[in-house]
Amino acid sequence: MLRLNCTVAALVLAGVTGGTAQAPTVSSTRGLVVTASAPATDIGAATLRSGGNAIDAAIATAFAMAVTYPTAGNIGGGGFMVIRLANGTTTTIDYRERAPGQSTESMYLDSAGAIDRSATRSGYRAAGVPGTVRGLALAHRRFGRLPWKQLVMPSAELARRGFPLSPALASELNWLVGETRTKYPTTAAAYGRPDGGTWAAGDTIRLPDLATTLDDIAKNGPDAFYTGRIADLIAADMAANGGLITKADLAGYRAVERRPVRGTFNGYQIYGMAPPSSGGIAVVTMLNILERFEIGRRARMDPATVHLMIEAQRRAFLDRAEYLGDPGFVSVPVARLTSKAHAATLAGSIDTTKASSSIALSAGRIAVSGPGESEETTHFSVVDGQGNAVANTYTLEQAYGSQVVVRGAGFLLNNEMGDFNQKPGTTTIGGDIGTAANLIVPGKRMLSSMSPTIVAKDGKVVLVTGSPGGRTIINTVHQIVLNVTAFGMDVRSAVDAPRFHHQWLPETVFFEAGAIPDSSVARLVALGHSVRVGGRIGNGHSIAIDPKTRVATAANDTRGPDSKAAAP
Repeated sequence: MLRLNCTVAALVLAGVTGGTAQAPTVSSTRGLVVTASAPATDIGAATLRSGGNAIDAAIATAFAMAVTYPTAGNIGGGGFMVIRLANGTTTTIDYRERAPGQSTESMYLDSAGAIDRSATRSGYRAAGVPGTVRGLALAHRRFGRLPWKQLVMPSAELARRGFPLSPALASELNWLVGETRTKYPTTAAAYGRPDGGTWAAGDTIRLPDLATTLDDIAKNGPDAFYTGRIADLIAADMAANGGLITKADLAGYRAVERRPVRGTFNGYQIYGMAPPSSGGIAVVTMLNILERFEIGRRARMDPATVHLMIEAQRRAFLDRAEYLGDPGFVSVPVARLTSKAHAATLAGSIDTTKASSSIALSAGRIAVSGPGESEETTHFSVVDGQGNAVANTYTLEQAYGSQVVVRGAGFLLNNEMGDFNQKPGTTTIGGDIGTAANLIVPGKRMLSSMSPTIVAKDGKVVLVTGSPGGRTIINTVHQIVLNVTAFGMDVRSAVDAPRFHHQWLPETVFFEAGAIPDSSVARLVALGHSVRVGGRIGNGHSIAIDPKTRVATAANDTRGPDSKAAAP
């Protein structure tokens, strides 16, 4: 079963109109925020109400999620932000984590040379150097309107005074405390009930150490985290527990502004994240392939249509495995991979009457042997009344990251080091990748599937989307974009539509429970596909904007709990 947690979406535009009770949408021309967490939604909406622009609202929402959505919202992780300004300028902020200076290529192999998955699943050695605070600060410096302190302080106050737990969060925190009580007592202390009891829905949780940390960041800026008191706490906790992150690693971290990946499809302009995210390239590659088959003229879930989409996914993920990594360390042929000519070659290798073999397809490119990225991420989208748009995806990697709360600082660290290729030269049919582009090197950013995406038409933003879900993120975003741009769906239908996922290896296509009838499964199997059905894929809270009226409509993804929409 694919277990994916909720995402965040935020939008700014206007006067609110409600949707249906079963699957509500909210439309606005004044302003709107929808997230996985009601308190974070309220902070984002208040930022807009105070005169903040889309970038300000995104920053405030991100800090709030670090308080109210600790499974993925963070200051101890990293991510990516795609920004489109009202004047048509589009850029991105890369604040992905980096490998600590003491990292080595084989650091997660055991004495027999096998991958020790427990070493990246949790603990102090699993964490990369966090990028979130530097990334949000870079976005603010370049495009923010309100003072930095005004954007961070509401989250500090929220952590200090506390907030009521939803049923889902109460249950998750009880699990976290049980998991960490012996292994990581600072985590159990930070997130456990003060009386040692069990959390229940409606209980108020207070996070005083996190409040102090956020207060420090609000008053002293990002340097508080990277060179000040917080850096001292991180480095001391690492040194005491066998971790790798040092004060020099923190002081040397920089967020990077990068050119977006750009593509076109059916008259739409696609803007995604460049490497070390693989999402922008993969989404554009798949759209380019399917454009060759005039996919919009086909029935959306007909097995013949699904077959073509699976084959496009297979080829984009093979490119991902072979070529993609941190552009500061490897040469990534972005222009070639996103070109129409490359797509024509890939499309020409697709047989409409039978499934490709992933192993045969990679012959001469990647050696594959015998018998992955986590799904705990969150995405939010923002559009303001002036026409600025933000798509932001960030993560701790697995649920609650490394499960380590920094002593005295109150926040969780990521376990992103598991996103590197961990065994050089070994790629398996089970999905482990060992290609050179994403091997561990000190200072390198690990490859990611995060895919914050903005779609425009005639120069105007029409869709802002993204999702959590590890490698499934790419295919969730790909299908939402296709649903709008090729199949003409409204945003609610585009988000609710059934999803499926193929990632080159393993050779299996995964469908959500109830996504496809048995008769269609039989037709796909007859074409040579291995099919599994069950679970759910992604949480694509999305915003569509009518290009004529500029009324925006947000659709929360009902695959996840606890979301809330609010106007400023």
